[in-house]
Amino acid sequence: MIDFGQGIPNELPLPKPIDKSVSHAPVRPQILNESEKKLALSNALRYFPKEWHNKLAVEFLEELEEYGHIYMYRFRPEYDMYARPISEYKANTPEAAAMMLMIQNNLDPEVAQFPHELVTYGTNGAVFQNWAQYLLTMQYLTHMNENQTLVMYSGHPLGLFPSSDESPTAIVTNGMVIPNYSSQIDYERMNALGVSQYGQMTAGSYMYIGPQGIVHGTTITILNAARKYLDLPEESDLGGILYVTSGLGGMSGAQAKAAVIAGAVCIIAEIDPIAANKRHQQGWLTELYEDLGEVVSRAQIAVENKEAVSIGYCGNIVDLLGYLVEQDITPDLASDQTSLHNPWLGGYMPVNLSFNQGREMIIDDPEQFKIEVKKTLRKHVKHVNKLAERGTIFWDYGNAFLLESSRAEADILELDGSFRYPSYVENIMGPMCFDYGFGPFRWVCTSGSDDDLRLTDSIAAEVLHELAQDCKSEISTQYRDNIRWIEEADNHALVVGSKARILYADEQGRLQIALAFNRAIKEGKISAPIVLGRDHHDVGGTDSPYRETANIKDGSMFTADMAIHNFVGDSFRGATWTSIHNGGGVGWGEVINGGFGMYIDGSDKSEKAIKSMVSWDVMNGLARRSWARNSGAISTVQDAVANDTNLHITIPNLVDDNILNLVIERLDDSI
Repeated sequence: MIDFGQGIPNELPLPKPIDKSVSHAPVRPQILNESEKKLALSNALRYFPKEWHNKLAVEFLEELEEYGHIYMYRFRPEYDMYARPISEYKANTPEAAAMMLMIQNNLDPEVAQFPHELVTYGTNGAVFQNWAQYLLTMQYLTHMNENQTLVMYSGHPLGLFPSSDESPTAIVTNGMVIPNYSSQIDYERMNALGVSQYGQMTAGSYMYIGPQGIVHGTTITILNAARKYLDLPEESDLGGILYVTSGLGGMSGAQAKAAVIAGAVCIIAEIDPIAANKRHQQGWLTELYEDLGEVVSRAQIAVENKEAVSIGYCGNIVDLLGYLVEQDITPDLASDQTSLHNPWLGGYMPVNLSFNQGREMIIDDPEQFKIEVKKTLRKHVKHVNKLAERGTIFWDYGNAFLLESSRAEADILELDGSFRYPSYVENIMGPMCFDYGFGPFRWVCTSGSDDDLRLTDSIAAEVLHELAQDCKSEISTQYRDNIRWIEEADNHALVVGSKARILYADEQGRLQIALAFNRAIKEGKISAPIVLGRDHHDVGGTDSPYRETANIKDGSMFTADMAIHNFVGDSFRGATWTSIHNGGGVGWGEVINGGFGMYIDGSDKSEKAIKSMVSWDVMNGLARRSWARNSGAISTVQDAVANDTNLHITIPNLVDDNILNLVIERLDDSI
């Protein structure tokens, strides 16, 4: 059995050459002055004995100069990185072993975008800042007892602190910097210094389960968009509907697979040929072409035949959209999922450059690269506007497309300063899912057993069928979609890394599924404990004005009380670990995000924690959405209050617009 808890080795390991078999992160900006470089070296060397400092100082400076960050490649473990069955982790507490499993899953080369730079997804969503932090964290988790809590500061294990067996196993923060110092340049400086990181949410919370989550979320989004905008019957799939989008990178081709599951014809552009070919080889993308004529011709045939197929274009999305405009072809649905939360480091490529040329310009002429990105965004928006005029329904996927386009002075704003197109949350997922409590509930079978995963699928389906019998008409479609999803999930090869599953469930759905899992573990039907969690695209836990809370219209969309309360409230209601992040999907400084992981083992303690925490994690968000006057949330909250004597939520009194208009008119007259 491998000793994962060895920590910093007693002897200095040999240097490791860069492994060309995995993808590597873009070079980060050279932003530090000479004194700051000294500080970065001092910060990095404090992990190691003084007798190593002379040698490591030279090596770390080379990393800093070459990559813009000190990753400490020399200390990357020799063993393979993947989620093993929990029984293979030697730890004093099973909760700590579960965290070790989840951490290694986040760094699995099959799961992580840049595993050797400790980046899980989104080009900079990191689990740790360097390999010393990984080694120390695994050491602490191996040796800690149930009366200790591990404290994590932006990837750095601050230490083990006395607590109690009722306290969380770990408290995680990422990027919690002072608001006035939360600009992108501040982030780059603090990250280069090794004192802060962008942890995303599921990356920095150790809860990423590969692309399955975004597949499911995208499937639900596309289906609901078609119902809302194309009058698609609730029972129908998207046969004959053309969906155009982009991005096959860190999200592993999830959009392509989601479109096929929904029954649509999808054209998806990806400028990175390695990423495009990888997704094609993995089966996440059905077909791949480099010629625009071939792409569009194949799509037209597929639409006529109502095929469910994803057609990849190895090239720039802007060229694809321009070609569609020229050929007078109007997609039914369109979006964009390039990493525009990170536009200056390769998340989005200028239209006049190849992928490799773009990455070279990032290093050689970063200012010109920014100019080219902004020019491309203006062109991108011009094509989108033309297609929208012809009838295409376009939405922003919360990847900062709207935001960065507006900053590039593209024609993306209405006269009142609002965005021309909605966020997917604003008009689709928010009012149709989140306002009723539906969001991405997920779990991981720590046994690593396919049999356990299939049994959890069956249990979840049974629970949803039962709840769907008496559900309100407003949410019957969501129940039906997710029953179909969970019953077919095993047929779509969705598992990458740990044996995990995800579905959208409301408060009662999550609660009853979790309790049913706990009973099945207790009865020995499921062979090992389960870790529960959720994504950041959810009812509560994430405050993000252009994504998760885009349909909050009372002026509080820029506040983060909800995320903080989820983080704190989950901590004392039974979560095994909790996290709070500056970042999550749309980038550093644009969102505050609270997450959790919950270990359940069939015990009474687990049952108590489920009943206390799972409901709160959803209801906190619903209460905030209700107070914002969202009608679906108001009715959902009122139903919940009626069924729980311990639940009291402040309900808004709605004001007649005529009163407001009259008062404002009188004010104008008096002036």
